[in-house]
Amino acid sequence: MECLICKSNSGEKRISPGPTIHDGKYWLVEHAYPTKIKGWLVIVLKRHSEALHDLSVDEFRELSIIESKIVHLQLIALNCEKEYISCYAEKGQFNHIHFHVFAKPRELSQEYMGINSIKLLDANEEEAIPKEEIIRICNELREQIKLVN
Repeated sequence: MECLICKSNSGEKRISPGPTIHDGKYWLVEHAYPTKIKGWLVIVLKRHSEALHDLSVDEFRELSIIESKIVHLQLIALNCEKEYISCYAEKGQFNHIHFHVFAKPRELSQEYMGINSIKLLDANEEEAIPKEEIIRICNELREQIKLVN
């Protein structure tokens, strides 16, 4: 089965309409698309791997630094209440290690709290944040991530 994340990483068929927010040695940070909410970021391993136990110590080290930067960036840029991080990497053509980092807004409906937040990714193009808005958010976050320690 083809891997849509590998295709997106290579630029062959991008998943997010926005530019990459951060390009590290082992990981990329992208904005999820389609999604019903802004600030749903995805940290994607550059190489194809399907299990966390396959990651190297250096990949885990960089991941922890990126996660720290992302959650602080989301707090500053999106004024979120808290952040959720998850890794499942088992859905169809997305069987590639990636972490969802969701900026939970203060006014989020109970319907989408906790594990139910994944429903926010179940959006068609009409329900999704417009592509132009995703591009704007990505550009903004791309500049701001450089300032976060």
